[in-house]
Formats: sequence, structure tokens, C-alpha cells
Amino acid sequence: MSTARFPKSLEEAEAFDQADPLATAREAFALPDDITYLVGHSLGPAPRAALAQIETTAHSDWSSGLVGSWNTADWINLPQTTGAKIAPLLGVQPDEVIVCDSVSLNIFKLASALLETGKYRPRLCVEQGEFPTDQYMVSRLGELVHAEFVHASSESGLYALREGGILVKSLVDYRTGRIADVMGFEQTALESGGAIIWDLSHATGILDLKLPEWNVIYGVGCTYKYLNGGPGAPGFIYVSRDWQSGLTTPLPGWLGHARPFAFEPGYEPGAGLKRFVSGTPGILSMSALNAALDVFEGLALSDLQKKANCLGDMCLSAFANLGLQSTSPPIGTMRGGHVSVRHSQGYAVSQALAARGHKTDFRTPDTIRWGLSPLYLSYAEVWQALKDFEDILVTKEWQEEQFQTRNLVT
Repeated sequence: MSTARFPKSLEEAEAFDQADPLATAREAFALPDDITYLVGHSLGPAPRAALAQIETTAHSDWSSGLVGSWNTADWINLPQTTGAKIAPLLGVQPDEVIVCDSVSLNIFKLASALLETGKYRPRLCVEQGEFPTDQYMVSRLGELVHAEFVHASSESGLYALREGGILVKSLVDYRTGRIADVMGFEQTALESGGAIIWDLSHATGILDLKLPEWNVIYGVGCTYKYLNGGPGAPGFIYVSRDWQSGLTTPLPGWLGHARPFAFEPGYEPGAGLKRFVSGTPGILSMSALNAALDVFEGLALSDLQKKANCLGDMCLSAFANLGLQSTSPPIGTMRGGHVSVRHSQGYAVSQALAARGHKTDFRTPDTIRWGLSPLYLSYAEVWQALKDFEDILVTKEWQEEQFQTRNLVT
């Protein structure tokens, strides 16, 4: 029987809030008072600092500074300076992360770069249960470069990796919140002469990551989930310092050049990860992200992970009491920042929850995901969301006609 400690009543939830070292972090976010936002695993809410920075970037730097702001506002170095702010959240050095493009493009660029080194068997692997964009990019790249494409069954990527090549693998599963055995995968990669590109999208900003200790060399991630960078915020690339100089980007752009303003006809890659900056970055979006990352300053990643897991345990207990199945790791075990519960009418139930002010999301065919960002959620409000969830199921409120029409974005 699990001995995990989590609130088992509203009074206990309020007591947990009183002792929460992250309680004041909510003040950093522009969140409506009547919303319990349980979708931070998909799109984080707006930090006040990010909104203020957008105003400054648009109305001061762009409007007044014009083109000169590439120098005066240091726009030119935003990919590196923003990456340096993400680095501590991965447990790595400032020059080992750069912000650019999207997760999709960064998977393509990094996987192609690894193949081009000739160090790895021309074999690209991805599991069928991976996030779709990871599967699409790996499959298409295999076609373009005539590499073997291995579409491994779910949870069998480790076995595929034993034959070498390059595996793209999420550190945290987007459906269940399950955390991969990172060191076990990396040991297999070492033994097989292969490599792993870790998708860190559902891990960064929620887990106490220690990539060097876990022997992680390559990774990509997004910044609009737990990093709260805003819709469409750029992605990032991580490469351990010792492995950067041997990589060549398949998409050489002018700002990744060693001397971009020399306007030379031939491409010479910039130092370190700068070579992966393909084109001119979206300054408004990247400026917002840069400011949003300040919310993590002074916070302990271990506190983030501990609170997220405690909130998850509380949810899993409630699901079990209702006789519902969860696909997430059980109470008392480590997981990412969201938990999932199954219901045959999950979409309608999630819409009924939203009508009561509790925002969750739905993943086909029957999964409701509860995102439990520790920065702005209190134990008491999640407790209330769970009570309303119970009431919706008991009264069958979800059967009302207004909850039956499915939106394009679920």
C-alpha cells in the first residue's frame, strides 16, 4: 500500500497550501480568478513579465528603436541569451542550449546532423506511441536521406535501439506522464553505438532535470508548455558542449553563419550551437519567452517536481474512488506534470468541467488530461475541481446537449 502523502480533504489541501514554498509564484501570472487552469502541459498561461516585455519590444524597441534595436535591445543575441536561461532548467551549461525554430524543425535538423557525422548507423527509430510530429519528421527524413526507418511499437524503442542508429524519444510521455528510463536508454545507446534525441517538451520546467548526470547528449523541446512562453513560442536545441563542433546543420541560414553580416557566398557554421539558427528569429515571441523564464529564478526544481507529483497523487486517488482508470503511473511513483483519466465520454465531460471553470483537455479516444503546473495551481483549487468532476459524473451533467459538439481543438 502506498505511503505517499497528499491531501485527502479540503482542510488538508488548505494546509498543504499554507506550507507550499511555491505559493507566491502564482502572482507572476495574469490568470482569471474564476479559472482553474489545468492545461499548462499544453499551453502555459501568460506571465505578467512576458506581457510587459511584449509591450516594450513592440512599442519601444520596434516602434522607436526600429532596426537599431538589433543592437540596442540585443535582438541579435536572443537565441543564445534565451537559451542560457533554459539551461539551468536542464541542469546544463549556458552555451549548451539555443532557442530557434520549432520542435518539429529541430528534430529534423538534429537527426540529420547526427546522420551526417557518419558515426551512427543510417537508421532512424521512433515509437508508434510518440507525439505525432516526432513520428512524421523522423519518417520523412528517413525517406529523404535513404535511411532505414524503424516504426517501433509503443514502449519498444529500447529494443529498436539495440540495433544502433538514432532514436527520437520523449522523456515524458505526452499521454500518460510516464517518465522514461533515461539512463537505461543512454546505456543501450552507448553499447549499440547509437544516439538518442530526447524530446524534452513535457519535461522542461516541471522535472528536476540533470541531463549531464544522466549522460544525455542531445535534446530538443518546446517552450509554450511549462515554460509559459506563449502560443507558438520557439523551440530549443540542447547539445552537450563536447559534441557541438562535429555537427553540421542541414538548413544553413544566414544568422547561423560565423560572420552573418559579412554576407559571404559560402557558408561557414557559427561557433557552437549558433549554427542551428536557420533564419531570422521571431523577436516578439522570443522576447516574451525570455521574460517568461524569469519566473523560475530562485525556485528549486525539486520543489516543482515534488508539488506536481503530490497534486497528481491527489487526482489519481480521486479517480480511483470514482472507479475510473488512469493510464498514468500510480500513486507514489514519479511522473511528469500531468495525469490522465479515461472515460468513454471524455470530451463531453471535459467540456462540462470547462463550463464550471476548470480547464482540462481531451485526447482521443477517451482520455482527459489534467495538467498540474505547480507554479500557479493551489491544492485547494485542484481539490475543488475534483469535487466538481465527481458531481458532473454522478449527475450525468455531461449528457447536456451543449457539451456534445466537438471543437476543432480539443
